[in-house]
Amino acid sequence: MKSYIAAPMTVALVYRAYSHNSLTPLGILVATLTAVAHSIHPWSAPFALLIVFFIGGTAVTKVKHEVKVRLTLTSSGSSGGEGARTHVQVLANSVVATALTLLHARQLLARDKSGTASQGCWPYGEDLLVVGIVANYAAVAADTFSSELGILSTRKPRLITSPSFREVPPGTNGGVTVIGILAGFLGSLTIALTSAIVLPFCVVGATSTAGKIFGDNQPGLEGGSGWGWQEKLMWIGAVTLWGGLGSLLDSILGGWLQASVVDARTGKVIEGLGGKKVPVESSAQRVDNNDLRRRIGPKEHRQAVHQSTSVPIEYHASRKIETGLSVLDNNSVNLLMALIMSIGGMVVASWYWNLPLQSILRT
Repeated sequence: MKSYIAAPMTVALVYRAYSHNSLTPLGILVATLTAVAHSIHPWSAPFALLIVFFIGGTAVTKVKHEVKVRLTLTSSGSSGGEGARTHVQVLANSVVATALTLLHARQLLARDKSGTASQGCWPYGEDLLVVGIVANYAAVAADTFSSELGILSTRKPRLITSPSFREVPPGTNGGVTVIGILAGFLGSLTIALTSAIVLPFCVVGATSTAGKIFGDNQPGLEGGSGWGWQEKLMWIGAVTLWGGLGSLLDSILGGWLQASVVDARTGKVIEGLGGKKVPVESSAQRVDNNDLRRRIGPKEHRQAVHQSTSVPIEYHASRKIETGLSVLDNNSVNLLMALIMSIGGMVVASWYWNLPLQSILRT
């Protein structure tokens, strides 16, 4: 990407994050480095996808923020709602795409030096890494839209990992609503449309280096290397569908591997600051339990814990796990989902295009 375009856009990205309090200071630093890594790519597409994801994600986060803060709590005990995102959250959403972007940039530069292909356009059925990059942003955009807009549904979420599909409080990991699912596909669509605009598709019937190398520039669906309107419509549909499935996968992983902790007094979900795990026992509870242990003795304390009716009301736990195992935090779930969807997207494209998967390592 041209530096005279990337530099001012990166500055604008940093300013927006700072002025809107979208990222923490360290989050801004990591986002800047991520933008620089994307700008190294000869194409503008990876950088554009990053920008669209960031702007779209911050926009839906602010939608009815005053309503969202009343639906959940933070682990510190205050009202919930997404605050400034941390550097870990930035990496969870973008590190897979960053790695694939740098790898693809290396491939393009190597091909350019050897004269084996042109950087000018993307032939149909080639470069699986491009699929992986777009799949990453389609999935994380879908997840962000689904989480931020789905929580506003007037209907209670249903737990996607429950055999009975039972109702759960808003904000529960694995909880899905119709509005949330549709919002996820909307988020994915924003990335699909952006990619259709900014990716340098090899067009049908044009004379280009890629067309000469790959034999012709007939439509890809007719065995050529060109992207006509049918190929592009299929691309938009496939990316939108794949991103939406990524949001559902995130719900499954979250409902299974991430503990959703609920405040027993209000019934609200407690969110971990910066996507971290939520301790089931608060610091105040630990002090109370330690005090109780000193007052009645360790043996009696153990009996009281096992027999909850024996514990005075002030010592009852104020938090409980509603769903899930406390294996991963929210950031780990997002990273795992992005990795699965990026690799999975390349595997599906490899099968559909009959292109060896190991070509992603070929220069």
